Amino acid sequence: MKRIFLLTAVAVCATIGVMAQQADSISIYQNIQQVEVTAIRAKGDTPIAHTNLSRSEIEERNYGEDIPSLLATMPSVVISSESGMGLGSTSFRVRGTDPSRINVTLNGVPMNDAETHSVYWYDTPDLASSLGSVQLQRGVGTSTAGTGAFGASLNMTSAPLASKFSGRASLSYGSFNTAKQEVALSSGLLGGHWAIEGRLSHLSSDGYVERASSNLSSYMLQAGYYNGNTMVKLLSFGGVAKVYLAYTGLSAEQMAENRRYNPEGEIIIDDEVVGFYDDHTDNYTQINNQLIVSHIFNDRWRINATAHYTYGNGYYRNYKNDQKLAKYGFAPIEVGGALVERTNLLRKKSMGNNFGGVVASAAYTAKRISLTMGLSASLYDGVHFGEISGLREVPDFASAEYYRNNTSKWDASCFLKADWLITKGLKLYADAQYRHITHRISGVNDNFDDTTSAMQRLDIDRHYNFFNPKLGLHYTFSRHHAIYASAAVGQKEPTRNNFTDIREGEYPTSEKMLDVEAGYTYETKVVSLGVNLYYMLYRDQLVQTGELSDTGELLSRNVPDSYRRGVELTLNVNATKWFSLGGNATLSQNHIENYVDYIDGKAFERGRTTIAYSPSVIAGTFFDFHTHGFAARLSTRYVSKQYLTNGEYEDLTLPRYCVSDLDLSYTLRTKRIEKVRFGVKIGNIFNAKYCASGYGGSWLEGDTLDDRRSWACYFQQATISALGNVTLHF
Repeated sequence: MKRIFLLTAVAVCATIGVMAQQADSISIYQNIQQVEVTAIRAKGDTPIAHTNLSRSEIEERNYGEDIPSLLATMPSVVISSESGMGLGSTSFRVRGTDPSRINVTLNGVPMNDAETHSVYWYDTPDLASSLGSVQLQRGVGTSTAGTGAFGASLNMTSAPLASKFSGRASLSYGSFNTAKQEVALSSGLLGGHWAIEGRLSHLSSDGYVERASSNLSSYMLQAGYYNGNTMVKLLSFGGVAKVYLAYTGLSAEQMAENRRYNPEGEIIIDDEVVGFYDDHTDNYTQINNQLIVSHIFNDRWRINATAHYTYGNGYYRNYKNDQKLAKYGFAPIEVGGALVERTNLLRKKSMGNNFGGVVASAAYTAKRISLTMGLSASLYDGVHFGEISGLREVPDFASAEYYRNNTSKWDASCFLKADWLITKGLKLYADAQYRHITHRISGVNDNFDDTTSAMQRLDIDRHYNFFNPKLGLHYTFSRHHAIYASAAVGQKEPTRNNFTDIREGEYPTSEKMLDVEAGYTYETKVVSLGVNLYYMLYRDQLVQTGELSDTGELLSRNVPDSYRRGVELTLNVNATKWFSLGGNATLSQNHIENYVDYIDGKAFERGRTTIAYSPSVIAGTFFDFHTHGFAARLSTRYVSKQYLTNGEYEDLTLPRYCVSDLDLSYTLRTKRIEKVRFGVKIGNIFNAKYCASGYGGSWLEGDTLDDRRSWACYFQQATISALGNVTLHF
């Protein structure tokens, strides 16, 4: 893998000598750093629902929390945090779709894990401090590299290198010992050609949930060379994370007793909790490298090529109570003349990842038409292995490995996009992508297979070929009014768990979606109004049915027909120079047709049901006051009831909630320093006691649904909290 990255980097760098031209213009310096943005970004007149965050907006909202916290007030977005504080294990959903269906890129490079398709934000802590801009596209979105966008795409860019010497120091501290220390320096443009900057950060928190602590260190290094219309930029960023596990939610009864309780790490002896295991933690190191070459040939042609390589290595260690040794492939062990068949044990699961490839694009712009061509190719190589490192009743037990498997995944795609100005105000958008995936998994898995009475054997070799066309129109019919419509096809391969948590021979198929959207926008200096209608029609969507796999895990199956449809409303009003307000709301229906729910092996036809974790109402408002360096922003978000399973049972729901945050800041500017910003964020200012995520299930005490009983667990979020920050720019 490292050889692939080095060879690709050498090939990219070899083009520099051919393309380089002499010029030292600062305007060119600033313009060329935006080349890598254009290939996968939606423009203002692209018929795709999207929301942008600028560099200044990111800085205003950045207190050190994970990226999902920056997106909290965007249309159709719901965020959650296992620690309850927005730092550590966090995630977000868009239109009800889970993180494994949201394509995430940085500078066009995929960030989704190749196997789970999710992004683990604590692997790149404090990434927000190094971002230049963010665009969240809802729906299929524009063609991009990496896993298929099945609900949204999050496109991020790193901050451009500064043209003059500058620096930043930032300190945050607040509730639950949440803290951030950051320092960054930029050299500015040296000798008209060179620039370098770096950032170091440390973040920590005890977490709102007991022991859900985070200890995160990160860095970002950028070095750039500019010569005429050519830029070569090297980025290296990543972090080291240690996070105490908080994977287990609480029942309603447990929350009533102590809503901050964390059952992870419990040491149970004779049915009594006698303590907690201190090193019940997830530990991971990730290093991301990107080598970017951009060149502007003339007013019409520009290109960009990026070679990338990501190294990841880590493990999580946890204490497990009352475990059957047979479930780990071990025979009973004789101790003092007695056989030990089950006991408390210490388990360590490890993984190593290598991911590398190239992403390239070329753009052509003429008077009435613009074309963008792109291609990407990547190879993932990973290993999973685990060991039992201690047994409570076997003091002299030597560590023993109980599973090991390997994964390789080849992903290649190409696309062609066109924007054609048919006549004044009327633009046609067309986009076509071809994508090929080869996914192989082999070895022994960590799940015990009851059908073979042995650890699960893996022998997966799957190939996918997807063609994803997109077509849309955007019409500006007066100075302030515009309408648009689009239709797009998205396709997605199964995740690793969809292959491992199966019944023998019942492999899942890929999923397909037709996304049809239409909207209206009204834009003036005072008012910005938007209405977007969407209909996302799924074929063979993978959902959990309540069945158990051969290894006892929840089984996901392809359901033939399902859909999401709704309307997204946005409004922003700049009432005066010092006051603005606005909001957004999503009203939706999210259904599976003819759903069959399985409880204790029995099938129950449920007809049309609501897709789990899909609220019918998501809404938010903000009020922004700003004058003479002082700013105050009150934001509120509301999320309606969500079902925890696809069976649509009223006793398995996540209650609705409404949360408000207040952000206060004052920015001081002097002749000696650029600015100092003093800020405090008061989260959940009205002290709502709410849960943003959860899970649950059912069992039978008879043969009918009337005999169904349920259980549910919830992830509790922080009550009122405060986080202060001082950031010095010089």
